[in-house]
Amino acid sequence: MENSNYLGTERVGKLLRQFAIPCICSLIISCLYNIVDQIFVGNGVGYLGNAATGVIFPITVVGWGLSLLFGDGAAASLSVSLGRGETKDIHRSVGSAVLGSFLSGVVVIAIAYLCGDGLLRMIGATDANIQMAHDYGVIIFAMMPLAMTQNTLASIIRADGSPKYAMVAMLTGAVINIIGDPVAIFALDMGIKGAAWATILGQFVSFLICAAYLRHPKTFRVGIGSFRPSMALLKPVMALGTSSLLTQLSIVVITVVNNILLVKYGARSAYGADIPLAAFVVIMKLFQIVLNVAIGIAAGAQPIVGYNYGAKNYGRVRELLKLMIKWTVIVGLVCMVLFEAVPGVFIRMFGSADDPVYFEFAVLCLRIYLSLILVTCAQKVCAIFLQSIGKAKAAAPLSVLRDVLLIVFSLLIPAAIGVTGIFWAAPIADVLAIAVTATVMVRVWKELGREKEAQDPAVAAIRPSRRGAIITIAREHGSAGKRIGQMVAEKLDIPCYYKELVAVAARESGLAQEFISNLNSDENAVMRELYLTADPVKRAVAAQEKAICHIADAGSCVIIGRSADYVLRNYPNVVRIFIYAPKDYREKKVMEMYGDSPEAAKKSIARSDAARSAYYKSVSGQEWGNPHSYELCIDASVGEEAAADIICSYIRRMCL
Repeated sequence: MENSNYLGTERVGKLLRQFAIPCICSLIISCLYNIVDQIFVGNGVGYLGNAATGVIFPITVVGWGLSLLFGDGAAASLSVSLGRGETKDIHRSVGSAVLGSFLSGVVVIAIAYLCGDGLLRMIGATDANIQMAHDYGVIIFAMMPLAMTQNTLASIIRADGSPKYAMVAMLTGAVINIIGDPVAIFALDMGIKGAAWATILGQFVSFLICAAYLRHPKTFRVGIGSFRPSMALLKPVMALGTSSLLTQLSIVVITVVNNILLVKYGARSAYGADIPLAAFVVIMKLFQIVLNVAIGIAAGAQPIVGYNYGAKNYGRVRELLKLMIKWTVIVGLVCMVLFEAVPGVFIRMFGSADDPVYFEFAVLCLRIYLSLILVTCAQKVCAIFLQSIGKAKAAAPLSVLRDVLLIVFSLLIPAAIGVTGIFWAAPIADVLAIAVTATVMVRVWKELGREKEAQDPAVAAIRPSRRGAIITIAREHGSAGKRIGQMVAEKLDIPCYYKELVAVAARESGLAQEFISNLNSDENAVMRELYLTADPVKRAVAAQEKAICHIADAGSCVIIGRSADYVLRNYPNVVRIFIYAPKDYREKKVMEMYGDSPEAAKKSIARSDAARSAYYKSVSGQEWGNPHSYELCIDASVGEEAAADIICSYIRRMCL
């Protein structure tokens, strides 16, 4: 493990600059393609061209999301496999992910071409812009398989330890697009088709650079056989990339809903359907740039915050939060003032300023929609901060709160005040979202202030032990498996790790102990699949697995839960035990231990077992509780003492 002590000792301001600036740059580069097209199309074609590119945007985002499904999933799988020392099948996981991304791109363009203009009209195209949307989309769609493959490769390249290479590949394509747009649109007089050709040229060059990396990667080697499809390898990759896909799909939903509403209510107004749609596209590009800066600050701060929270340096955590909010407020305030004071400057950047009706409407709506951009940025940063310190149950709803409110108010307000109501939905959603977020953040701030800076004495070190069996115990909720495991450890005079394992993982990784402890909590049932594939959760799982291996390396011990039986599957001296019991026995145990009512006990058992099963499936891809996966399965209803004796007897016989 790399030495990360400097995260707890270096000045937080210096650390934040070091981590946040590259993150901001990467996010800005990733959105340059579409923004550059908007600027040159607006100036060379007019606002109808911007409206047309806005119609195509949701389809390209679907492709982007699918590429991240495979790319981020493969990157996470690569990192975990390297951490476990399992390098044999890495090349096939990479090959399957690349092939999956390419084929999904083929499916996207097949659907787009087969559905044709009907699909474009369904997501917001009008009679005035349909031909431009068609011309732009036909060209853009043709490159989607390779563009998606390039994006998947970029994620894999970063995980392989070459983030600068990936950034250069993306930046090269963006520069080609920036140069190609004016040449194709103005010099060659190709109009909106020229913008599309410039875009796919940049994407193709980026693809070639990323593909060239596969000749000499750092941690794996690919050949023709690497690209033989394998669903067994793709399933865990796709599971790990699901959250990235869902994030992009949420953007699609918001964009499509707004496109449809803008066309509907715009047609009823003096502005017509196309002017509101074109203005919204421009405003969203400005919004995207500012928000990416704020998200870059927060995402860059994540490892620093997580390390110091895990190390219980709560004073540094509070200082980091203040700096994150400070710089977010500065960026948001400057942008908010500029948008309110000189909105025309930004509208003119995207062309069509010579149309007074469009210009007047766009200026008005920019001022409305971005009037509280400062608040939007602060709310998103707070949600990411909560994620960093393990408050997943608060972070998950807060991260989507503003977007959900925005859709709701976009549907309701225009019915009363017309098309401008769609733009008023943003500041109203911002006010409500920040009010809820502020309430949560005040409570978290007070909690951080009450915590002691000293290390928690309960944090255990790994205790050396004699050579011998590593006993892993998986158990159904209410089977008293934890107590049986502790009794086994006492009888054999070896260490037992339960909560101690979480403490070790937190201390060695710098992640929040509470976050690691809640990995397979039964309280995430509604969004369990999304929760288990979130990036911070993947980091925590990797840290926990590394801690389990360190513990096993120290000698004979008992490890309770945490999918240790799977994590240690390649260790020769592991005994895998599963403890179960009849439901009525477990219900009585839960009522006895927690004071639950009979009904509450039944629900608790169902939730907990489902959570453990989902976590095990996410980590291993296998079925939790399958008797074929264990050397010993014991019915705990024989009694705790008797169950412990059976296990000890088995271990002693095995060691003879």
